[in-house]
Amino acid sequence: MMFKKLIRAELNFNRIFARGLGTKLSWDIVTGVCIERLPVVTPPLSEIQNKYKDLLYTLEVEKSMKSQHEIRHESDKVQAELLKNESVDVDLDAVSKITAQDFEDASNEEFNKFKFADIETDADKKGDKTSTERCLQKHLVMVTPIKLGSDLKTLLPQGLWKEGETLRQTAERVVQEQCGPELKVQFVSNAPCGFYKYKYPSEVNGKVGAKVFFYYANYKSGAPKTKSNWLTRNELKDILPDKYNKSVNEFLIEETY
Repeated sequence: MMFKKLIRAELNFNRIFARGLGTKLSWDIVTGVCIERLPVVTPPLSEIQNKYKDLLYTLEVEKSMKSQHEIRHESDKVQAELLKNESVDVDLDAVSKITAQDFEDASNEEFNKFKFADIETDADKKGDKTSTERCLQKHLVMVTPIKLGSDLKTLLPQGLWKEGETLRQTAERVVQEQCGPELKVQFVSNAPCGFYKYKYPSEVNGKVGAKVFFYYANYKSGAPKTKSNWLTRNELKDILPDKYNKSVNEFLIEETY
């Protein structure tokens, strides 16, 4: 779904961008960057996903050949029957000292001692939204304080396009300037994935408003130099302006859990 929207955005952004330039720069051209940390732990499966997983397991069992462990079990049974028969000469040195059942019992005992790590991290317990080590089963989007005129808004990182730059270059510069070199991200497209525009309360230097072209990037490592928050889809709704949030959600993968 997201890549279909990316393709659609690639087809349309040149037309919108040219329109922004063709109005004698009456609009500011702005590039916003949606930096998303993908789930670290596999999200819970939906009902249909669980059914499909069970189907694949059933087919695998039906079509699979015997494993080495199953063959070893059968071999042990044959050896045990031969040992019971005194009339048959059995080479005791060739008989395995550790049977398949011994190996299975030892493996089960070791597995029972294993404890899975808690998916609730310290950041979750402290409610620390500045950490990427939270909500490991969910997508997280980075938001940061942005000064718009005299107001301070919490938005995606963004900055003004400079003449001579491509929009992709502007997006890369925005990440470097606002987030610092330690934050490593990977852009997934040379074209914007979303669009949003708004008007200024009053005309500023002949500009009536801003046209924002969104780029999408995956978080890789590091931390931003500014105090930024990493928010879930539901948390974004409470922080971002309604129309702005709607534009952002149009190119994000929907979460059903």
